[in-house]
Amino acid sequence: MWFCGLRFAPPPVKKNGKGEVFMRTTWLGAAIIIILIAAGSYGLYLYLKPAQLPEHVLYGNGHVEATDVKIAAEVSGKIIENRLAEGEKVEKGALLVRVDDEDLQLQKARLEAEIAALQQESERTGRELQVWQHHLKTAEQDYARNKGLEERGSASPKWVEDAENSLHEAQGRVDELQAEIGVTGKRIAALRSEYDLIAHQIDKTLISAPKAATILAKAVEAGEYVKPGQIVAVLADLTKMELRVFIPERDLAKVKLGTPARIRVDAYPEQLFQAHVGRIDQEAQFTPRDIHMPEERVRLVFGVTLLIENPESILKPGMPADAWILSEPGADWPDRLFVPD
Repeated sequence: MWFCGLRFAPPPVKKNGKGEVFMRTTWLGAAIIIILIAAGSYGLYLYLKPAQLPEHVLYGNGHVEATDVKIAAEVSGKIIENRLAEGEKVEKGALLVRVDDEDLQLQKARLEAEIAALQQESERTGRELQVWQHHLKTAEQDYARNKGLEERGSASPKWVEDAENSLHEAQGRVDELQAEIGVTGKRIAALRSEYDLIAHQIDKTLISAPKAATILAKAVEAGEYVKPGQIVAVLADLTKMELRVFIPERDLAKVKLGTPARIRVDAYPEQLFQAHVGRIDQEAQFTPRDIHMPEERVRLVFGVTLLIENPESILKPGMPADAWILSEPGADWPDRLFVPD
Protein backbone atom coordinates (compact mmCIF):
# COMPACT_ATOMS: atom_id res chain seq x y z
CA MET A 1 0.00 0.00 0.00
CA TRP A 2 1.25 3.52 -0.90
CA PHE A 3 0.57 6.68 1.22
CA CYS A 4 2.19 10.13 0.77
CA GLY A 5 4.89 8.64 -1.45
CA LEU A 6 5.74 5.85 0.98
CA ARG A 7 5.02 2.21 0.52
CA PHE A 8 3.62 0.38 3.46
CA ALA A 9 3.82 -3.37 3.19
CA PRO A 10 2.64 -5.82 5.77
CA PRO A 11 5.35 -7.90 7.39
CA PRO A 12 5.64 -11.37 6.09
CA VAL A 13 3.58 -13.77 8.07
CA LYS A 14 3.02 -17.39 7.99
CA LYS A 15 -0.36 -18.66 7.14
CA ASN A 16 -1.14 -20.33 10.39
CA GLY A 17 -4.72 -19.26 11.12
CA LYS A 18 -5.33 -16.84 14.00
CA GLY A 19 -1.79 -15.38 14.00
CA GLU A 20 -2.12 -14.27 10.40
CA VAL A 21 -5.40 -12.46 11.08
CA PHE A 22 -3.93 -10.68 14.12
CA MET A 23 -0.92 -9.34 12.19
CA ARG A 24 -3.05 -7.99 9.36
CA THR A 25 -5.40 -6.27 11.82
CA THR A 26 -2.45 -4.57 13.55
CA TRP A 27 -1.09 -3.27 10.26
CA LEU A 28 -4.44 -1.81 9.16
CA GLY A 29 -4.89 -0.06 12.50
CA ALA A 30 -1.47 1.62 12.21
CA ALA A 31 -2.29 2.84 8.69
CA ILE A 32 -5.60 4.31 9.84
CA ILE A 33 -3.86 6.14 12.73
CA ILE A 34 -1.30 7.65 10.31
CA ILE A 35 -4.09 8.84 8.00
CA LEU A 36 -5.97 10.41 10.90
CA ILE A 37 -2.83 12.22 12.10
CA ALA A 38 -2.16 13.60 8.62
CA ALA A 39 -5.74 14.76 8.20
CA GLY A 40 -5.70 16.37 11.63
CA SER A 41 -2.42 18.15 10.88
CA TYR A 42 -3.81 19.56 7.64
CA GLY A 43 -6.98 20.71 9.38
CA LEU A 44 -4.92 22.36 12.12
CA TYR A 45 -2.85 24.11 9.45
CA LEU A 46 -5.98 25.48 7.81
CA TYR A 47 -7.31 26.59 11.19
CA LEU A 48 -4.09 28.31 12.20
CA LYS A 49 -3.33 29.76 8.77
CA PRO A 50 -3.06 33.60 9.08
CA ALA A 51 -6.23 35.32 7.88
CA GLN A 52 -5.85 37.71 4.97
CA LEU A 53 -7.77 40.91 4.30
CA PRO A 54 -9.42 41.43 0.89
CA GLU A 55 -7.12 43.04 -1.66
CA HIS A 56 -9.18 46.25 -1.70
CA VAL A 57 -8.71 46.78 2.06
CA LEU A 58 -5.39 48.23 3.25
CA TYR A 59 -4.30 48.07 6.88
CA GLY A 60 -2.24 50.46 8.96
CA ASN A 61 -1.82 51.48 12.57
CA GLY A 62 -0.55 54.37 14.61
CA HIS A 63 -1.58 56.72 17.40
CA VAL A 64 -4.53 59.08 17.39
CA GLU A 65 -3.46 62.72 17.32
CA ALA A 66 -5.10 66.10 17.67
CA THR A 67 -3.93 69.48 16.41
CA ASP A 68 -2.72 71.32 19.49
CA VAL A 69 -3.23 75.05 19.91
CA LYS A 70 -0.75 76.55 22.35
CA ILE A 71 -2.16 79.66 24.03
CA ALA A 72 0.48 82.18 25.11
CA ALA A 73 0.40 85.43 27.06
CA GLU A 74 0.92 88.57 24.98
CA VAL A 75 1.54 90.99 27.83
CA SER A 76 3.45 90.67 31.07
CA GLY A 77 1.80 90.76 34.46
CA LYS A 78 0.37 88.78 37.34
CA ILE A 79 -2.47 86.36 36.72
CA ILE A 80 -5.45 87.48 38.78
CA GLU A 81 -8.04 85.07 37.35
CA ASN A 82 -7.59 81.52 36.07
CA ARG A 83 -10.51 79.52 34.68
CA LEU A 84 -8.46 76.67 33.21
CA ALA A 85 -9.57 73.11 33.99
CA GLU A 86 -7.94 70.25 32.13
CA GLY A 87 -10.42 68.17 30.17
CA GLU A 88 -13.07 70.89 30.17
CA LYS A 89 -14.68 71.95 26.90
CA VAL A 90 -14.74 75.68 26.15
CA GLU A 91 -16.54 77.70 23.52
CA LYS A 92 -14.92 80.19 21.18
CA GLY A 93 -14.25 83.45 23.02
CA ALA A 94 -14.54 81.93 26.51
CA LEU A 95 -12.26 83.62 29.06
CA LEU A 96 -9.38 81.38 30.13
CA VAL A 97 -6.97 83.64 32.01
CA ARG A 98 -6.98 87.30 33.06
CA VAL A 99 -3.75 89.22 33.62
CA ASP A 100 -3.57 92.20 35.96
CA ASP A 101 -4.12 95.41 33.94
CA GLU A 102 -3.92 98.00 36.74
CA ASP A 103 -0.72 99.65 35.43
CA LEU A 104 -2.09 99.73 31.91
CA GLN A 105 -5.34 101.30 33.12
CA LEU A 106 -3.33 104.05 34.86
CA GLN A 107 -1.41 104.74 31.66
CA LYS A 108 -4.67 104.84 29.74
CA ALA A 109 -6.17 107.34 32.18
CA ARG A 110 -3.08 109.56 31.96
CA LEU A 111 -3.24 109.59 28.18
CA GLU A 112 -6.94 110.40 28.26
CA ALA A 113 -6.21 113.43 30.47
CA GLU A 114 -3.37 114.64 28.26
CA ILE A 115 -5.47 114.28 25.12
CA ALA A 116 -8.35 116.17 26.74
CA ALA A 117 -6.02 119.00 27.82
CA LEU A 118 -4.53 119.33 24.36
CA GLN A 119 -7.97 119.34 22.77
CA GLN A 120 -9.02 122.21 25.08
CA GLU A 121 -5.84 124.08 24.18
CA SER A 122 -6.49 123.52 20.51
CA GLU A 123 -10.05 124.78 20.85
CA ARG A 124 -8.82 127.94 22.65
CA THR A 125 -6.24 128.53 19.94
CA GLY A 126 -8.91 128.03 17.33
CA ARG A 127 -11.10 130.73 18.87
CA GLU A 128 -8.15 133.10 18.99
CA LEU A 129 -7.39 132.29 15.38
CA GLN A 130 -10.91 133.28 14.36
CA VAL A 131 -10.41 136.69 16.03
CA TRP A 132 -7.11 137.30 14.26
CA GLN A 133 -8.51 136.16 10.96
CA HIS A 134 -11.15 138.87 11.40
CA HIS A 135 -8.40 141.38 12.21
CA LEU A 136 -6.52 140.27 9.11
CA LYS A 137 -9.52 140.82 6.90
CA THR A 138 -10.03 144.30 8.40
CA ALA A 139 -6.31 145.10 8.01
CA GLU A 140 -6.42 144.07 4.35
CA GLN A 141 -9.38 146.36 3.75
CA ASP A 142 -7.71 149.30 5.59
CA TYR A 143 -4.50 148.86 3.69
CA ALA A 144 -6.29 148.71 0.33
CA ARG A 145 -8.33 151.86 1.14
CA ASN A 146 -5.31 153.86 2.38
CA LYS A 147 -3.25 152.77 -0.59
CA GLY A 148 -5.95 154.03 -2.91
CA LEU A 149 -6.19 157.33 -1.09
CA GLU A 150 -2.43 157.72 -1.24
CA GLU A 151 -2.48 157.25 -5.00
CA ARG A 152 -5.09 160.04 -5.27
CA GLY A 153 -3.13 162.25 -2.89
CA SER A 154 -5.74 162.06 -0.18
CA ALA A 155 -3.70 160.07 2.39
CA SER A 156 -0.29 160.54 3.85
CA PRO A 157 2.39 157.84 3.52
CA LYS A 158 2.21 157.45 7.32
CA TRP A 159 -1.34 156.17 7.08
CA VAL A 160 -0.34 153.64 4.47
CA GLU A 161 2.63 152.55 6.53
CA ASP A 162 0.51 152.05 9.65
CA ALA A 163 -2.09 150.08 7.67
CA GLU A 164 0.61 147.91 6.17
CA ASN A 165 2.13 147.21 9.61
CA SER A 166 -1.28 146.21 10.97
CA LEU A 167 -1.74 143.91 7.99
CA HIS A 168 1.63 142.22 8.54
CA GLU A 169 0.94 141.82 12.27
CA ALA A 170 -2.45 140.20 11.66
CA GLN A 171 -1.05 137.92 8.97
CA GLY A 172 1.84 136.88 11.20
CA ARG A 173 -0.44 136.13 14.11
CA VAL A 174 -2.78 134.07 11.91
CA ASP A 175 0.17 132.05 10.57
CA GLU A 176 1.50 131.52 14.10
CA LEU A 177 -1.83 130.32 15.45
CA GLN A 178 -2.39 127.98 12.49
CA ALA A 179 1.06 126.47 13.04
CA GLU A 180 0.32 126.10 16.74
CA ILE A 181 -2.93 124.28 16.00
CA GLY A 182 -1.08 122.00 13.59
CA VAL A 183 1.55 121.09 16.21
CA THR A 184 -1.13 120.46 18.82
CA GLY A 185 -3.00 118.24 16.38
CA LYS A 186 0.11 116.15 15.79
CA ARG A 187 0.66 115.80 19.52
CA ILE A 188 -2.94 114.69 19.96
CA ALA A 189 -2.54 112.15 17.12
CA ALA A 190 0.61 110.73 18.70
CA LEU A 191 -1.08 110.43 22.09
CA ARG A 192 -4.10 108.76 20.50
CA SER A 193 -1.81 106.21 18.86
CA GLU A 194 -0.22 105.53 22.24
CA TYR A 195 -3.70 105.36 23.77
CA ASP A 196 -4.85 102.83 21.18
CA LEU A 197 -1.74 100.72 21.86
CA ILE A 198 -2.44 100.74 25.60
CA ALA A 199 -6.10 99.87 24.99
CA HIS A 200 -4.99 97.01 22.75
CA GLN A 201 -2.65 95.75 25.48
CA ILE A 202 -5.48 95.92 27.98
CA ASP A 203 -7.57 93.77 25.66
CA LYS A 204 -4.70 91.26 25.58
CA THR A 205 -4.86 90.86 29.35
CA LEU A 206 -8.02 88.86 28.72
CA ILE A 207 -6.80 85.55 27.27
CA SER A 208 -9.69 83.77 25.55
CA ALA A 209 -10.20 80.56 23.61
CA PRO A 210 -9.61 81.16 19.88
CA LYS A 211 -12.09 78.40 18.98
CA ALA A 212 -14.31 75.77 20.53
CA ALA A 213 -11.95 73.17 21.97
CA THR A 214 -10.97 71.04 24.95
CA ILE A 215 -8.34 72.13 27.46
CA LEU A 216 -5.53 69.57 27.31
CA ALA A 217 -3.00 71.26 29.59
CA LYS A 218 -3.05 73.98 32.23
CA ALA A 219 0.36 75.65 32.40
CA VAL A 220 -0.12 78.46 34.93
CA GLU A 221 -1.80 79.19 38.25
CA ALA A 222 -3.42 82.31 39.64
CA GLY A 223 -0.84 84.61 41.20
CA GLU A 224 1.97 83.64 38.84
CA TYR A 225 3.79 86.28 36.81
CA VAL A 226 3.78 85.69 33.07
CA LYS A 227 5.80 87.20 30.25
CA PRO A 228 4.92 87.70 26.59
CA GLY A 229 5.22 84.41 24.74
CA GLN A 230 4.83 82.25 27.84
CA ILE A 231 2.45 79.29 27.30
CA VAL A 232 -0.55 79.37 29.62
CA ALA A 233 -2.65 76.54 28.15
CA VAL A 234 -2.85 73.93 25.42
CA LEU A 235 -6.16 73.40 23.62
CA ALA A 236 -7.29 70.94 20.96
CA ASP A 237 -10.45 70.34 19.00
CA LEU A 238 -11.13 66.69 19.87
CA THR A 239 -14.02 66.47 17.41
CA LYS A 240 -11.44 66.46 14.61
CA MET A 241 -8.75 63.86 15.19
CA GLU A 242 -6.02 62.46 12.97
CA LEU A 243 -4.24 59.15 12.56
CA ARG A 244 -1.03 58.82 10.56
CA VAL A 245 -0.38 55.40 9.04
CA PHE A 246 2.23 54.16 6.58
CA ILE A 247 1.35 52.51 3.29
CA PRO A 248 3.85 50.46 1.24
CA GLU A 249 4.93 52.04 -2.01
CA ARG A 250 3.27 49.26 -4.02
CA ASP A 251 -0.14 50.20 -2.57
CA LEU A 252 0.19 53.99 -2.89
CA ALA A 253 -1.71 54.14 -6.18
CA LYS A 254 -4.74 52.65 -4.43
CA VAL A 255 -5.02 55.55 -1.99
CA LYS A 256 -6.63 58.85 -2.99
CA LEU A 257 -7.70 61.93 -1.07
CA GLY A 258 -11.14 61.31 0.35
CA THR A 259 -10.78 57.51 0.32
CA PRO A 260 -12.97 56.14 3.16
CA ALA A 261 -11.42 54.45 6.17
CA ARG A 262 -12.44 52.96 9.49
CA ILE A 263 -10.65 53.21 12.81
CA ARG A 264 -10.72 51.05 15.91
CA VAL A 265 -9.02 51.62 19.27
CA ASP A 266 -8.37 49.20 22.11
CA ALA A 267 -10.55 51.18 24.51
CA TYR A 268 -13.62 50.65 22.29
CA PRO A 269 -13.02 47.34 20.47
CA GLU A 270 -16.64 47.02 19.35
CA GLN A 271 -16.88 50.51 17.83
CA LEU A 272 -15.63 51.61 14.44
CA PHE A 273 -14.97 55.31 13.81
CA GLN A 274 -15.49 56.73 10.34
CA ALA A 275 -12.58 58.50 8.67
CA HIS A 276 -11.18 59.46 5.28
CA VAL A 277 -7.80 60.17 3.73
CA GLY A 278 -6.96 63.82 4.32
CA ARG A 279 -3.28 64.05 3.37
CA ILE A 280 -0.71 61.93 1.56
CA ASP A 281 3.01 62.55 2.01
CA GLN A 282 4.79 63.68 -1.14
CA GLU A 283 8.06 62.03 -0.14
CA ALA A 284 8.72 58.41 0.76
CA GLN A 285 10.72 57.19 3.70
CA PHE A 286 12.37 53.97 4.70
CA THR A 287 11.15 51.67 7.44
CA PRO A 288 13.17 51.34 9.54
CA ARG A 289 14.52 54.78 8.72
CA ASP A 290 18.19 53.95 9.29
CA ILE A 291 18.29 51.28 6.55
CA HIS A 292 19.16 52.56 3.09
CA MET A 293 20.61 49.48 1.40
CA PRO A 294 19.19 48.68 -2.05
CA GLU A 295 17.91 45.28 -0.93
CA GLU A 296 15.79 47.00 1.72
CA ARG A 297 13.91 49.25 -0.71
CA VAL A 298 10.89 47.01 -0.45
CA ARG A 299 10.34 48.80 2.85
CA LEU A 300 9.75 52.16 1.18
CA VAL A 301 6.54 53.64 2.62
CA PHE A 302 4.43 56.78 2.37
CA GLY A 303 2.73 58.49 5.28
CA VAL A 304 -1.05 58.82 4.97
CA THR A 305 -3.04 61.00 7.36
CA LEU A 306 -6.60 59.92 8.12
CA LEU A 307 -9.10 62.52 9.35
CA ILE A 308 -11.38 60.95 11.94
CA GLU A 309 -14.93 61.93 12.80
CA ASN A 310 -15.10 62.18 16.59
CA PRO A 311 -18.19 64.32 17.34
CA GLU A 312 -18.57 63.06 20.90
CA SER A 313 -14.84 63.47 21.67
CA ILE A 314 -14.54 59.79 22.57
CA LEU A 315 -11.10 59.42 21.06
CA LYS A 316 -8.22 60.97 22.95
CA PRO A 317 -4.73 61.98 21.77
CA GLY A 318 -2.18 59.20 22.09
CA MET A 319 -4.59 56.26 21.80
CA PRO A 320 -3.10 53.39 19.74
CA ALA A 321 -5.38 52.62 16.83
CA ASP A 322 -5.83 50.22 13.90
CA ALA A 323 -7.01 51.55 10.55
CA TRP A 324 -8.46 49.99 7.42
CA ILE A 325 -8.66 51.90 4.13
CA LEU A 326 -11.19 50.91 1.45
CA SER A 327 -9.02 51.45 -1.60
CA GLU A 328 -11.53 50.36 -4.29
CA PRO A 329 -14.28 52.92 -5.01
CA GLY A 330 -17.75 51.46 -4.59
CA ALA A 331 -16.54 48.26 -2.95
CA ASP A 332 -18.24 46.91 0.15
CA TRP A 333 -16.60 46.64 3.49
CA PRO A 334 -15.95 43.06 4.63
CA ASP A 335 -18.16 41.68 7.40
CA ARG A 336 -15.23 41.59 9.81
CA LEU A 337 -12.19 43.82 10.07
CA PHE A 338 -9.16 42.32 11.76
CA VAL A 339 -5.46 42.90 12.15
CA PRO A 340 -3.61 40.79 9.58
CA ASP A 341 -0.68 38.67 10.74
